[in-house]
Amino acid sequence: MQDRQGLASRVFPSDRPVDLPPVLLLHGIASTGNGDWVETGTVAALNEAGRTAVVVDLRGHGDSPAPASAAETVAGAQAQDILAVLDEAGVETFDLVGYSLGARLAWAVAEAAPHRVRKVVLGGLSPVEPFAAVDIAALHRAVAEGVQPEDPFTGMIAGMVGSRGPERAPGLVLVVEGLAATPFEPKEWPGQTPPVFVVGQDDMMTRGIERIVDLVGGAELVTVPGDHFGVLAGAEFRGTVVRALGQ
Repeated sequence: MQDRQGLASRVFPSDRPVDLPPVLLLHGIASTGNGDWVETGTVAALNEAGRTAVVVDLRGHGDSPAPASAAETVAGAQAQDILAVLDEAGVETFDLVGYSLGARLAWAVAEAAPHRVRKVVLGGLSPVEPFAAVDIAALHRAVAEGVQPEDPFTGMIAGMVGSRGPERAPGLVLVVEGLAATPFEPKEWPGQTPPVFVVGQDDMMTRGIERIVDLVGGAELVTVPGDHFGVLAGAEFRGTVVRALGQ
């Protein structure tokens, strides 16, 4: 069996480091580490606060290799991919920030290695599994043959993955398929410290997040301006991340 290629990642050290662990940043679906974290100023804000940032492109995204099958994109497999990046960098303990899909995978990372995760910020987390509603067969046809799905939500996802271009779209469909096969069903928080949840005041994707917050004793819920796609660019989001991880 051929070994799977590792994920693409970049390390952004601070010029004025403080004695706190690196911060791992996980982006959303059909995005990139650069788009969600570098271009929005989050990496710069963390560096200014003395923190080293580790930015990952998830499998099938950015500069990372495409999955060969949906089995490579189930939540547990992606968590192992992410932890392998930190192992290669020699990072044992780390803080963790995820947005949307990245937040869902941050939960999986905390399940896989709870002893390594210190502080966590979960942004834009959906309380239900959105990909469970996707018609996977129709999504494959949309990308491979250009057949518009009858289901509007599947059509929206097809447009999202298709926007990344014909080379990336088939791999992103496998990402959706793998995640749909392992739906997000949180029980109790696996980490040692309760996370901070951050949601946009106009973000319909996070409606009902209180149900998840209530599962985690001592968790904090912060509401910032913006919808699901606008939150990351806001100063309030960056400020919340720096504050939550600096404690």
